[in-house]
Formats: sequence, structure tokens, C-alpha cells
Amino acid sequence: MTDAASPEVLELPLPVAAVPAHASASAFMAELETFDAFGTSTRRITTTFSSGGASVETPAFVNEFWTARQRDASRLHEISFRACFKPQLPRFFIERLTRPGEIVYDPFMGRGTTPLEAAMLGRVPCGCDVNPLSAVLTRPRLNPPTLDQIAERLEQIDFNASDDLPEDLLVFFHPATLREISSLRQYLLARPRQNALDPVDDWIRLVALNRLTGHSVGFFSVYTLPPNQAVSVKSQRKINTDRNQTPPRRAVPHLILKKSRVLLGDCDPALRRVLASVAGKSLLLTQPAHTTPEIPSNSVSLVVTSPPFLDVVDYAGDNWLRCWFLGIDPASVQLTIAKKLDAWQEAMTAVFRELHRVLKPGGHVAFEVGEIRGGKIKLEEAALPCGVAAGLEPLLVLINDQKFTKTANCWGVDNQVKGTNTNRVVVFRKPA
Repeated sequence: MTDAASPEVLELPLPVAAVPAHASASAFMAELETFDAFGTSTRRITTTFSSGGASVETPAFVNEFWTARQRDASRLHEISFRACFKPQLPRFFIERLTRPGEIVYDPFMGRGTTPLEAAMLGRVPCGCDVNPLSAVLTRPRLNPPTLDQIAERLEQIDFNASDDLPEDLLVFFHPATLREISSLRQYLLARPRQNALDPVDDWIRLVALNRLTGHSVGFFSVYTLPPNQAVSVKSQRKINTDRNQTPPRRAVPHLILKKSRVLLGDCDPALRRVLASVAGKSLLLTQPAHTTPEIPSNSVSLVVTSPPFLDVVDYAGDNWLRCWFLGIDPASVQLTIAKKLDAWQEAMTAVFRELHRVLKPGGHVAFEVGEIRGGKIKLEEAALPCGVAAGLEPLLVLINDQKFTKTANCWGVDNQVKGTNTNRVVVFRKPA
């Protein structure tokens, strides 16, 4: 497996061959038109966008194409990450537009939903994200250790080895808990320097990162906001005062093993065999999505992704505690999220040009954009001309219309007023 520090190029799992574009595209559209798996019929409408000064129409299909029930997905997906789509979304496209052994890629992989779902379906996972947390969250689940291996390793780690107890962090953690966290951090930071970091360490790091702070007894911290981001020390002091709470003692190795048991709950021998067949061919990059020379041209069969939207993200503010645990300077992570529509389109056009390069002739892009700002801006209408400018052919817009609960509700965002009411996916194809 390769990662951000490796100059290796992704090896092709199969000879490069064009997908029978017209046949697969027509069959896919025909299935969407007749889809009724959840008791409703598909509505066909038209999406209009401007390209080269002309008005262009693209068919759009509206239905509930996948279920909102999280338990329909593998438990391996159950880690917290802000603004991620459900595994049913990439699965819908992977099953219909690729074959086992082909490469599936996500240039904005986030928590790794697309690469992991691709791997579980026997496709070669490929992902990229400028956020270094993404590879840390994704890689261990492509090659998960057994519960016995995790328990054995936890017994070998000295959880009382560190005297480095940052005083500010005592607002989140009991002193004994913070000592265990700091000792684990010290151990994990030393392992790469010793050339000893292995899949078991990788897994323990993933789970610990995911259990740092949260709102239940399953986390290392006292009650705080949900674990998609850490509040500031000042804000946590106020939460503690308002709730009249002090950080309770948490047993770090116990909680890591408990969460591991949940994540591995349905990771049976058959799934492990499938993951093992493709994990060694995977590629996870930490860099901008518009420049990925490690991925060979004409090699990817399908891209499934959700790009950053028009928003302001305070990376250092959101991830300061996770970055501390990983030994990363959050100021060094330069996220480029456009605040204006024209700047977003310029950035996405550059990404689409790179996707055009890496896609096989006849390969597809499923580009999930949602709707933002209370539905006033529908990004599919903005994304379509970007793909066209990069040489991709717009095939259709799929609108998965359903009621579901978003993490945004935890942040005071009403799903029916400000949040995303639908998954809106623009599907492009690279001409054969």
C-alpha cells in the first residue's frame, strides 16, 4: 500500500480497457427510469445549464435510489467525520458502472467512504485529500487487524509512560485519562521513526483519533460536542460550567477495544478475503486533487466524490486536538475552499481536467453536489459546465430524494431550512 510519503505510482490491476460506454450508459439510464425498489416511481425532469454561451439540457432522474438506513452499510464505516455521505451512495454507482478488479477513485475522500466501499466490493480503492487526517482514517479499514491482535497490542503498550500532560487538555480529560492518551500518542509518534508502524498500530491510531472527544461515555472526554470537531478550551470550560461537570476517568485501552469490537462486528472471513485481495493495490494520496501524477492516465473506471462546497472552514479550529494527537501542525494544512461561485467553478474545472486524464475512455464520474444556502444555489447547474470545459460528457443528474437526519442538526442547522434535502449527483462520462 502506498501513502502520501511514497513516490510510487498506482499499478494497474487489469489491462487498460474502455468500458463499453454507450451500452453501459444506456442501460444505466434505463434502470433509473424504471427504478422502484423503495415503492416510488422515478420522475424524469430536465436540468438546464449554460455552456459556451449556449443553454444545454441534461436529463435528471428523481427518486429514492438508496435507503437512508445506516445499518444497511458495513460497521467498518461507523467513524465520525463532518460532512460525509452515506456508503449507499458510492455503492449505487460502483455496482452499476464498474466490474471487480477495476479502480474506483475519490479525489476528496474525507473519511474514506468511497475507497472503503469500493474495496468491500472487490474494486481497487484509490483516494486523495489535502487533509492528512483522511489517509489516517481510511487506510486501516482497508486492512483491518483482528480483535485478538488489537487486544494483544494494547497490552504491550505502556499507558503510563508519558509525563507530558498539557494543562489545557485537563478541561476535556481526567488526569489519569490524559496520561494514557499522551502515552499512546508518544508510542504512535515513535513507531514510524523506528520503522515499526504496522496495520495494528495504524488501527489503534484510527480508533483513538475517533474517540478523543464526544458526547457519550464511549469517548475519552467529558461531555462535549459531537466528535466531528473539537471545541476550543475556552468553549469547553463554559460547557463544563454550564453542565456542572468535571472530566470522568476513562480507560483508554478499554474504549479502543470496545469501539474496535463494534467496527469489526460484521468483518467476517469472506469480507476479509475481499479486502485482502485489493488493499495491497490501493493508493491514498495527501495532496491537492488537481495534480495527482501518481495515478496513471486512462486507469480509473469510476470516480465517486463530493467536493468542498461554498463555505468557510476553520481547519485549525476544527481539528486542533486531532492534529495534536497526530503531531501535525494544523496551520500547515492549506484547504482551498472557494467562497464565491466563480472561484469554486474555476477550482472544480481544474479537478475535472485531472479526472479526465486519469479516467479510462468510457469511464464515469459521479459528482455529488447537494444543494446549499437553503436551496437557492443548486451546484449541479454550476458543476455541469465545469465538466464540459474539461472534456467530459454530461450524462445525467441523479437526485436521491429522501428524508434523512444530518449531523448539521447538531450545529443548529434545520435540515428542511438550511441543510441538504437531497443528494444531487451529476454523472459525467469520458468519451470513448
